[in-house]
Amino acid sequence: MKKIAIILVLSLTANILFSQASKGKEVPVLKEISGLQVIKAIYPDAAGVEKINDVWFRIVDAEKKQIGYALSSKPFSDDIKGYHNTTPVIVVLDKDKIIRKVGILSHWETTSYISRLERQTYFNNWNGLTVESALKKKASADSYTGATISANSLSKNVELVLKKANENKVK
Repeated sequence: MKKIAIILVLSLTANILFSQASKGKEVPVLKEISGLQVIKAIYPDAAGVEKINDVWFRIVDAEKKQIGYALSSKPFSDDIKGYHNTTPVIVVLDKDKIIRKVGILSHWETTSYISRLERQTYFNNWNGLTVESALKKKASADSYTGATISANSLSKNVELVLKKANENKVK
């Protein structure tokens, strides 16, 4: 009897998920994205990151030579929710502390909405700016049609980590 009940519950769950997918609604799924994966898009020779303080990380190559910096909102962003859950970001900077890339880390956001933000070059809003200059720039989430909730939470994450980076400057 227990086996029948378990099979029935699994069958109903599968039917619900399939019916949502067939209606064009995406079911949120955890998208695993490592910080190193984002970093390697800018620095293919990156072998790892070393913690400098609570906010700043040193990007190093295989010989442990510094090739850039990274900032992560992950330890600070638990209260910032997107459409489905948290939307932590990583900010990749060069050795002169100029932003080269902003990327989303592991998240539950709908893939099509994140893809829409990528197509609309949302993540490029901060490229080429220093931490101080980026803090003054506000990305208008309203201009990212169809992904406003995700864009708002991502912007809050970027602003949060940039503020923390500015408060905890490295030499």
